[in-house]
Amino acid sequence: MKGKHKVVVKNNKLHYEFEIKRNITIIKGDSATGKTTLINMIRQYANLGVSSGVDVVCDVPCRILEGADWQLVLQNISGYILFTDEENAFIRTEQFASAVRDSDNYFVIITRESLYNLPYSVEEIYGIKTSGKYGTLKQSYHEFYRIYGTDTWTNPVKPEMVLTEDSNSGYQFFSHICQANGLKCESMNGKSNVFHYINEHKDQKILVIADGAAFGSEIDRVLKLIRENETAALYLPESFEWLILKSGVLKNNQIDQILDEPAEYIESRDYFSWERFFTSVLIENTRDSYLAYAKKKLNEAYLGGTVEDAILRQMEKIELGWKKELTDILHGEDCEINHFHI
Repeated sequence: MKGKHKVVVKNNKLHYEFEIKRNITIIKGDSATGKTTLINMIRQYANLGVSSGVDVVCDVPCRILEGADWQLVLQNISGYILFTDEENAFIRTEQFASAVRDSDNYFVIITRESLYNLPYSVEEIYGIKTSGKYGTLKQSYHEFYRIYGTDTWTNPVKPEMVLTEDSNSGYQFFSHICQANGLKCESMNGKSNVFHYINEHKDQKILVIADGAAFGSEIDRVLKLIRENETAALYLPESFEWLILKSGVLKNNQIDQILDEPAEYIESRDYFSWERFFTSVLIENTRDSYLAYAKKKLNEAYLGGTVEDAILRQMEKIELGWKKELTDILHGEDCEINHFHI
């Protein structure tokens, strides 16, 4: 299943309208925000049809996934938008994560808890926004420039330490940049370690770079910590591979079209998260070229010159060269003073 799908759920008192575009969408929020009402209306329509007084309008079928037979149901349907909530304990299991990974359906999960087994995007976490009888979804975590943290959309981010989520090509790229600019860089070897590192290093100016396409389960606790800390920031592109594609170094019109409307190209059964899709696109489009990309070991063609500069330009409001620039300025002033004394 792929593409964007508009969903309208309504009766004579309430009207919900929203768009689903990834395989996993999370709806969060406190009690009395309309989450339970939404799922009850969909359940009523599934059980009673039009006689329920509820109307569900979508270009693909919608239904509730619940109960002890959820696995059997999932094995026998395809191309659905499936709604479920935190009352179903199975959403927290590895079995459910495995079923989602192999499924040709979209999942809308209503929960206040983070689901650590699922790679969902920070951009697909929503709360329900109501105005009178009308309800829609609003992004819970949305910041300018894909940077999350205190004042980071108005002031440039100038870190002393850069943390990357993985130890592969993304880490190798930013480690190279940091070394050239007098900054520290460490790999967290997994997104779950980011929170613990920031919590133990609250005195450092930290920039965390992670895959926004799969960081959803961590965003709540990490962002709360950052807002308390005020010395750290998050930069969450879809993935490092997306950043390279977005930089324009490949000069490919088809890639530009994909980046404009990725949902129209990403088949949920084939790609558990969008990060995997962008990796596949980058590998395929650089094969047998000087920019041939590998996930485990970064091609040195990405380190230095116009390619490196193009990637860094995509990171708006982030200044990784600030320390070197400051050192160069101070060194220049020292040289002028020494020259004057001579």
